[in-house]
Amino acid sequence: MNSLGINKEPKNTRVVVAMSGGVDSSVVAAKLKTEGYDVIGITMQLYSGNVSNNKPGKCCGGLDINDAIKVSRDFDFPHYVFDYEDEFKKNVIDDFTNSYVNGLTPVPCIRCNETVKFSNLLDAARNLNADCMATGHYVRRKLGLNGIELHTALDNKKDQSYFLFATTLKQLEFLRFPLGDHKSKETTRSLAEDLGLKVANKPDSQDICFIAKGKYFDFIQNTTSEYIKEGTIYNKEGQKLGTHKGIANYTIGQRKGLGISSTRPLYVTKIDVKSNSIIVGHKSDLVGEKFKINNINWLGHENFNDCPKNGFLVDVKVRSTRPPKSAEIYPLDKKNGLVTLKDHEESIAPGQACVFYEQNSSRVLGGGWISN
Repeated sequence: MNSLGINKEPKNTRVVVAMSGGVDSSVVAAKLKTEGYDVIGITMQLYSGNVSNNKPGKCCGGLDINDAIKVSRDFDFPHYVFDYEDEFKKNVIDDFTNSYVNGLTPVPCIRCNETVKFSNLLDAARNLNADCMATGHYVRRKLGLNGIELHTALDNKKDQSYFLFATTLKQLEFLRFPLGDHKSKETTRSLAEDLGLKVANKPDSQDICFIAKGKYFDFIQNTTSEYIKEGTIYNKEGQKLGTHKGIANYTIGQRKGLGISSTRPLYVTKIDVKSNSIIVGHKSDLVGEKFKINNINWLGHENFNDCPKNGFLVDVKVRSTRPPKSAEIYPLDKKNGLVTLKDHEESIAPGQACVFYEQNSSRVLGGGWISN
C-alpha cells in the first residue's frame, strides 16, 4: 500500500493533481512527483480575461494558470488546462447573483467545489485513467470502520472542511488531500522552499476569484441590474425608516450602508423578497436558535433519514469563520432537516451552509443549506 492508500507502487499509480497555481496544490504535485508517482496536473480556466485580474491570489485564471504550467515544466510532468467557463458561469456565478437577488447569502466556493471542481474536474481525472485525484485542500480523508470518512485538518486555522461538506462519499473514494496532516501553513511553505518552488511565498487566495477587488455588489448590479429595485426599510414594528437600494445589496447582520440615523446601531434582521423590503433591528434581534436546512449531504455511515427523528447531537458551524456549537438535528426527510442550537447564534443567514461535525471528534458528518 503506497502513501496514497493504493495497492500499487508509486511509479504505477497515476495521480491527477488539481492545480490552481497556488503554493498548496503546487506542493502536492511537486512532492508526489519526487516520490515517484505518475503525476498529471490539470487546471481549470473558469472565467475570461475581462473578469479575472492578473494579481496573484486569484485562482483559475491569468497568472495562476501560468504558475501551474511552470511547476509542471520544472518537475517534468504533463499539464492540461480545461475550459469550464460555461459550467462555472451557470453553476457558480449565476447562482451567486441569483441568490443575492432573492435575498440569500451564497457561498460560491462551496458551489464551485460541489459542481465544477468535484464534478467536471473529477470526470476529467477519470478520463485520464487516474487512480485518484489529489488537491491542496486542508482536510483529511480517513478509512473508518464503515468506510471512508472526511475529517478536519490538523491545522484548525487552515481547515477547509466547511467548504467541502457537499463532497459525496463516492467522490471521497477517489480524492486525496495530502496537506491535511500538515500542522501549519508554514509547514507547506517550508516544503515548497525545499522543493525549489518559485511560488513558495505566493499570497493565499483571497475574496471571491471572479470579482475584482472584492466589490461584490458592483458585480451583482452590473450583471443583474434589471432585477434590483429600490424598496422600503422597516423596523420590526412595521414603521418605515427609509429606502434601500435593492435587496441584493444587503445581507443578514449588515450594519453599514443602511442610510438610517439612529441612537442605537441598526442591523439587517430580515430580507423580504416578496415585498422587496428590508427589516432592521438591534443586535439582540439577530440572535437565533432554530432554522431549517435543505439539500443535505450526509456523510454518516447510515442514511440521514434513518437517524433518530427525535433529534441527535452534533456540533455545527453556520459560518466558516465561527467556532462550532452544539446542536440537535431533526431529520424531516432524506434531504431536509431542522437544527436547534443549544446556545444562540447571531446572523443566521438563509443561503449560508450549516456543516455538521461529530461531537468530540474531527469527523465531518455533512451539512446542508440554511433556508427561510
